[in-house]
Amino acid sequence: MPLTVRPVTPSDFPQVRPMLLDMGFVEDEAELAARFPAFCVHPEWVVLGAFRDGLLLGYAAAQDDGPHLRSGNSRRTAKLHDLYTAPEARGQGVGRTLMLGMEAWAQSRGARYLFCSANLREATPAYERMGYTPGAELQEGYRFFEVDFSERTTRQPHPERGS
Repeated sequence: MPLTVRPVTPSDFPQVRPMLLDMGFVEDEAELAARFPAFCVHPEWVVLGAFRDGLLLGYAAAQDDGPHLRSGNSRRTAKLHDLYTAPEARGQGVGRTLMLGMEAWAQSRGARYLFCSANLREATPAYERMGYTPGAELQEGYRFFEVDFSERTTRQPHPERGS
């Protein structure tokens, strides 16, 4: 059965909740539940879910940073905040499918870059398996990944890291 990627809705929260908790940094579960519906419709955010037969196998969340102060849209960026695949679905293309969805979303917003920071344990190797190349710099146990949509033939980080 193929994966279906779509924006999550408030009714998807029961399936997303355990994934959000597994990602960590949830300070208050009640506040998370209260703010989740707003993120589903926030004009600068997208939360995509990858579903198979109605079962959520992973999610990704990104934010459009909007036009750059000095260069407008020519250096517009979107930040991938979360990419999560359920443990039982890892290795089945869920993360890659969500990343393709995020790339399409960022491009539809006029972003030149989609970037994220990835921990060295699970995330960096996962992004590398998907074909992304991290920047050389290391910051507090994280690598920087950036997709430059002006260079669709490569998945190299921008040489001038950042916007």
